[in-house]
Amino acid sequence: MTEGTTSTAAEGSDTLTRLEQEGEIAADYLEGLLDIADLDGDIDMDVEADRAAVSIISDSARELQKLVGRDGEVLEALQELTRLAVHRETGDRSRLMLDIAGFRAKKRAELAELGAKAADEVKSTGAPVKLAPMTPFERKVVHDAVAAAGLRSESEGEEPERFVVVLPA
Repeated sequence: MTEGTTSTAAEGSDTLTRLEQEGEIAADYLEGLLDIADLDGDIDMDVEADRAAVSIISDSARELQKLVGRDGEVLEALQELTRLAVHRETGDRSRLMLDIAGFRAKKRAELAELGAKAADEVKSTGAPVKLAPMTPFERKVVHDAVAAAGLRSESEGEEPERFVVVLPA
């Protein structure tokens, strides 16, 4: 093994360890939150696409809906609070993703389908398609789906009205 290979492997291992640490910190924070709110839920941790991913799941997903809120607004706020808790402990900015009761996973599937349909429309008409304003998470999922369909897309506008435009190849 060359020194460079060892270094790269060590860096990859360090990144995984750092992301696992983020997940642990987030899990502890969220367990405390569930206790305060007197809600039952299990916490699942993973590393996806070079970021920590934490999910709160429960047999009674209806009970967790309070933590999702309307259109995921409470979920977004809890994700930011969890990222801040991780930042406080590590000193590093976190890109952690939080899902509650499968809300984000379901949303991801719906957005991927939306992106694929928009790409099909652009392929058949040759005209760009503008989608409704979306959060950064939602736009990323759509961009990925459009790229998978072989087309390109761009984000336009200013937050919170930023939206995706699907363009011909």
